[in-house]
Amino acid sequence: MRKGVAVADRARRRHASRGLCKNRGVTDGETSTVDQRVATASTGFLRHHLPMIVVAAVIVVAVVFVAQERWRRGTLFFGGATLLAAAFRLCLPTARVGLLAVRSKPFDVGALTLLGSAIVLIVATINLGGV
Repeated sequence: MRKGVAVADRARRRHASRGLCKNRGVTDGETSTVDQRVATASTGFLRHHLPMIVVAAVIVVAVVFVAQERWRRGTLFFGGATLLAAAFRLCLPTARVGLLAVRSKPFDVGALTLLGSAIVLIVATINLGGV
């Protein structure tokens, strides 16, 4: 047997002995634990990405307002969503914020706070009465 094949064979056996292969050694009695792992993985996904889902829901509300020609209120919601994303990034650990973690925590919080504050400030200072 060649050296590369022997190394790959040992690695495959080690991988299977740890229970990492999905199709090996699963009996009917163990299917419930497999189902539990899948259910835990799906709730873990939701828990992991919940902050991003909440921010996306607020952005959808903002888009609905803009589509109904309530652009000022929609823009305010958009700025609020950005500030909410900054609050999530500041308060939650990196492992829990999901897709909101792009760069380092200080950079993300600073950039989102600056952008959200600028959006809210611009919307608040728009004069609808005329020139």
